[in-house]
Amino acid sequence: MTSSEHPGSDQAPVRLLLIDGHAMAFRAFFALPADGFTDGRGQSTNAVYGFARMLFNVVASEQPTHVAVAFDMAGGTFRDRIYDQYKAGRDETPAQFVGQIALIQKTLDALGVTWLEVPDFEADDIIATLATRMRSRTQEALIVSSDRDAIQLVGPGVTLLQPVKGVTEMRRMDPAAVEEKYQVTPEHYPDLAALVGESADNLPGVPGVGPKTAAKWIGKYGGLESLLEHAEEITGKAGQSLRDHVEDVRRNRVMNAAVTDLELPDDEVVFTLGRGDRAAVHAVFDDLAFGATIRRDLPAVFLPEGEDGAAPATDEQAAELPEITRPQGKELAAALGGPFAGGAALGIDGTWELGLGEARRLALSTESALAVIDLERLDPDGEQALAAWLSDPSIRKDAHDAKLAVHELSARGLDVEGWGTDLSLAEFLCRPDQRPTDLAGLVMRHLQEELEAEQAAPQQTLDLEGDDGAADESLARAADAVRRLVPLLRKDLEEHEASALHDDLELPLATVLGEMEAVGIQVEDEVLADLDAEHERRQSEVAEAAFSEIGGERINLGSPKQLQEVLYEKLGMPKGRRTKTGYSTNAETLTDLFEKTQHPFLAHLLAHRDVTKMRQIIETLRRFIAEDGRIHTTFHQNIAATGRLSSNNPNLQNIPMRTEEGRRIRSAFVVSEGYEQLLTADYSQIEMRIMAHLSEDEGLIEAFRSGEDLHRFVASRVFDVAPEDVSAAMRSKTKAVSYGLAYGLSAFGLARQLHIPQSEATGLRDGYFERFGGVRDFLRESVEQARSTGYTETILGRRRYLPDLTSDNRQRRENAERVALNSPIQGSAADIIKLAMLRVAADLREAGLRSRVLLQVHDELVLEIAPGELEQVRDLVVTGMGDAYEISVPLEVGVGVGRTWLDAAH
Repeated sequence: MTSSEHPGSDQAPVRLLLIDGHAMAFRAFFALPADGFTDGRGQSTNAVYGFARMLFNVVASEQPTHVAVAFDMAGGTFRDRIYDQYKAGRDETPAQFVGQIALIQKTLDALGVTWLEVPDFEADDIIATLATRMRSRTQEALIVSSDRDAIQLVGPGVTLLQPVKGVTEMRRMDPAAVEEKYQVTPEHYPDLAALVGESADNLPGVPGVGPKTAAKWIGKYGGLESLLEHAEEITGKAGQSLRDHVEDVRRNRVMNAAVTDLELPDDEVVFTLGRGDRAAVHAVFDDLAFGATIRRDLPAVFLPEGEDGAAPATDEQAAELPEITRPQGKELAAALGGPFAGGAALGIDGTWELGLGEARRLALSTESALAVIDLERLDPDGEQALAAWLSDPSIRKDAHDAKLAVHELSARGLDVEGWGTDLSLAEFLCRPDQRPTDLAGLVMRHLQEELEAEQAAPQQTLDLEGDDGAADESLARAADAVRRLVPLLRKDLEEHEASALHDDLELPLATVLGEMEAVGIQVEDEVLADLDAEHERRQSEVAEAAFSEIGGERINLGSPKQLQEVLYEKLGMPKGRRTKTGYSTNAETLTDLFEKTQHPFLAHLLAHRDVTKMRQIIETLRRFIAEDGRIHTTFHQNIAATGRLSSNNPNLQNIPMRTEEGRRIRSAFVVSEGYEQLLTADYSQIEMRIMAHLSEDEGLIEAFRSGEDLHRFVASRVFDVAPEDVSAAMRSKTKAVSYGLAYGLSAFGLARQLHIPQSEATGLRDGYFERFGGVRDFLRESVEQARSTGYTETILGRRRYLPDLTSDNRQRRENAERVALNSPIQGSAADIIKLAMLRVAADLREAGLRSRVLLQVHDELVLEIAPGELEQVRDLVVTGMGDAYEISVPLEVGVGVGRTWLDAAH
């Protein structure tokens, strides 16, 4: 920086924001839940998100002209050589924090923010050097740090912003504030800290001397050196304690002294704001799976002058929309046969929830025309013309979410055919590990624009009160955004070789899923109510039993804090993983503790958690029973990166099936009036069959073709015994290995799952590989091929991109390797069940049957059978699923029939 920027200069004053990178990253990490922020590949991103939020907030509120972020370097500093116990008391870095500093630095690079590291020195020293430089030039510095060593830098032109709550609330510390809080001036704060010590740095102070005593001594003698020179004058125990620890005090003072003369860049341009790259920022946020909100909040000051953080002034955006027409009656018929004759992009103002839909307005967009149709005011001529246009399969329709559009328009009796592109599906196929896929996120990512809230959710309820013109324009802009996104996403599909997956699998499947969602499944609420009452009684019983084991103390069994006190203090149980709020009380920890101690309190506590979970599931199911007595879950094709379907509102995939209590919930799902039975059909061991097919392992293929029990057959090979001599334990362990390999489970994970030593788990895995070498070779080649190409593929060519396979970060690389192992298998299973659904639905339709598909849960289909159609449907389903895709071993399909979903189990 140049001295020409002193007051009186023609140039604007410099206001430098200095941020302690590591300190603020750690605060962000503990302020946000790590499990709630991941990039979809196993890397936690909560510290990155919190840090970015903090940076945006501070820049927006403090309006600095320049920014620098300082980081500590690995390997220690000169202070460690002075005192080998420096910072020795700190907890081990949380595993979920590992890798996030590098991601923060990558984010700063995209924002054009300079970050600094200096070997052998700390971030504090970098900040001290730059702050001292600013003060010498009578310029302003703002320091953001939770490290109290920064207090010594406060002075004229240097203010400390000290976080007091997470990373959002800051306390301004100027000289007056420092003196009020600590009773010493900023320059004497290190003297006080040397006397009192700093537990965070493992620097012990003088025993029995607190901040008040230290401040009084410093005030009386004018500083630490003078105080130590007169140490003999201090009376009492405190004086003796000081004299006994003089060397510690002197060491502390050396340790906490900020270095102010590092060689750092002296050109103001290095730290100037406004050097960010919008495309790079969005690319980083895409990689981190950050949503639209933080992108909208990006201050424009980070970008070159004249650019907006969220909405750049591109020529395309600056151009006016085509004139918005509002055709009705004959005008609508003319428009549909004119500018919209070849198709259009759709935007819908509507809703669909609990099986009930509504559509109020429909926007149609082409390059030359833009229309908003008020569906509530259509006359017969307009309605007839629109119905014919929407149902014509030769006329292309594009939307952000085709399935939702069908639900909303169907509520008005309007059927839609002729879908061309579903943006949410296209985006997912090209970037399965990235979020968001909502319209606002796609517009931000691909067009670098921002949709207003109502434009971003054109297929959700809009506030239509007041200005109809503004509402029409919002809907029109959403439809226009869809139109402009279609060619970009179609090009992406081609480049990712995913066009066929979109056109021939996912888009047709969306229609099938929409029909299933609209029909729903009948549920008997009284059955769920009885189950809930039963579980409530059980919940009370196990709670009382738990209380009796701790002397009748009635604690909140769901409170981690109270459980920590009981488990680790009152009962003295071995402490496991430490969290920011104490020692862990999660389910895995409690299960491990019970296995070690067999304490009855833990048995009752685990039972209480199980029954509480069951009640939560039942409560959720009851909440989503619609007025027609049915549950209309929503199926998602763009959530699970493997390609598997997921469901919500409610989630029908989280009903436990391994326990009797979980299975009983399915007894509430029943056949509808006018139908005879429910039929369930699922694949037997489909992951292992796909493993045999992909690996071409002769042993596994022989196992399936022989018709023998797979896991008994494999166990006999692994343990080298006759099949009839395979014990239940042998079979169980081998089964765990088989599925563990298919899901990328490590030897460590296998050991935890089977509760055996890791050495035994490693031996099991190695024995498995010795007998089934094709599996070993396939898994190894899968990872190496993905490392070479950058992605894995399923049998249908569904790709999952894994850039972290070449990452320098071990945790990210190992996470990617596990994904490379399991994605081809799980993804191929997803492909096959989707093909089966398409075939079964088509065969039912072509045969003119009334029976219908209601649910898909993992590898299982649930159908409702019309009177007299059972045998025909059974044959149709077994054939359709078994022949969905040809692999080298048979696809075995199991079928069950009954009045309830539970009765139909097999």
